Amino acid sequence: MVLSQLRPALVLFLLLSALTGLVYPLAMTALSTLMMPDRAEGSLIYDRGRIIGSSLIGQNFTAPRYFHGRPSATMGPDPKDASKTSAAPYNASASLASNAGPTSKALLDRVTASISALKAENPDAMARGWRIPVELVTTSASGLDPDLSPEGALFQVLRVAKARNLDEERVRHLVMSQIRQPLLGFLGEPHVNVLALNRALDRMSP
Repeated sequence: MVLSQLRPALVLFLLLSALTGLVYPLAMTALSTLMMPDRAEGSLIYDRGRIIGSSLIGQNFTAPRYFHGRPSATMGPDPKDASKTSAAPYNASASLASNAGPTSKALLDRVTASISALKAENPDAMARGWRIPVELVTTSASGLDPDLSPEGALFQVLRVAKARNLDEERVRHLVMSQIRQPLLGFLGEPHVNVLALNRALDRMSP
């Protein structure tokens, strides 16, 4: 009696495991590869045949001549002690947010330090009275955000133009040309992909 009840349950378990754990994922992978191969392969970006990143994952740009993305809270193994972790910005294998609450002293200290650093890096913008966009001092939920708001990119125009000896208006126009509108006109917010913007910046002649 017990065996007759157990057999169909076991068969159903194995059948559903095969369908949902093997057949369905493989079918969806094949379908997505056929219909949108770029996205199915991770939206990778190539430069002369070499993978330089993904449009879905931010990169840690720090040089003055590049636009910087949002701060990243991701962690990774400490190179000095594998038993510990240390800050590893945009670590794609460890997507996470800081999870610090509004009363967290650590969060307040980090944001304060970020504001001071941004003021020092962008003195011309501060001299003009421009406000620091909040996204430039706060991390995203994933810690891998590849995009900025148009305001977050425009705030950095003066620094980038000066570092590259480019006309301010040319750099501003480049940012405006890189703005992507919400999907279908209402899903999401206007945004600028930082990696795409910096690649376009590198292609500009002095």
